[in-house]
Amino acid sequence: MRKPIVAGNWKMYKTRDEGIHFVYDVNDEVPDKDVVETVICAPSILLRCLTRRQGENLRIGAQNMHYEEEGAYTGEISPSMLSSTGVTYCIIGHSERRQFNGETETDVNLKLKAALKHHIIPIVCVGETKDQYEHADTDYILGLQVKLALKDISIEDIPNIVIAYEPIWAVGAKQAAPTDLANAKCGFIRKIIAKTYNKEVANQIRILYGGSVNKTNFRELIRQEHVDGALLGRASLDSNHFLEICQMAVDYVKEVEKGQAE
Repeated sequence: MRKPIVAGNWKMYKTRDEGIHFVYDVNDEVPDKDVVETVICAPSILLRCLTRRQGENLRIGAQNMHYEEEGAYTGEISPSMLSSTGVTYCIIGHSERRQFNGETETDVNLKLKAALKHHIIPIVCVGETKDQYEHADTDYILGLQVKLALKDISIEDIPNIVIAYEPIWAVGAKQAAPTDLANAKCGFIRKIIAKTYNKEVANQIRILYGGSVNKTNFRELIRQEHVDGALLGRASLDSNHFLEICQMAVDYVKEVEKGQAE
């Protein structure tokens, strides 16, 4: 089975002290990284102090990066800067970055290439707006976003990429997308990768669901065939809530292993 990932996106929340307190709270409680990968994507100003305090099994990621190595880009963070902080993940193309910062599909592709070059695992976000969903354009939008994000990416690099399906109409909402819909769209993304590359590599890439995930709906989501974990928003701000979701992922892995053994 594909190893699950529980990744938290703190967005523009938490001070330095709050972030450190969270890391100390979860360091000894998160799952073994060989069973479930746990990631916290924090604001850039916190990255160095958090990576210095991350435990054996917790990993710290960034929320954004520029694709250039250096230059006159005030306020931006380069991939080499991120690498120097010790982060191992970076969210790329989040819907809020697309909406509020004007990120394009070209930007996403360039950032993805830069992340891979610096051995940073990219969590590439794709998803449709409410209007696109209501007009049944979801598959077209997802297909286009995935193909453009992976433009000129070698087949060898695909297993090093994580994709997060985040329907924009569910991000920050009170209710996640229906479980069967989340699974179907994650499966559709997998089919796009299979057609672009091959079925074997499509079965290796991990696809997360994001959008109002919490401890109430995660248990069912993680049991879906094509959902390999979650990109959490608000649910990652509370350490107890985050750990409960991590434990659900561990429970699922144990269930699968028990079923295989029997």
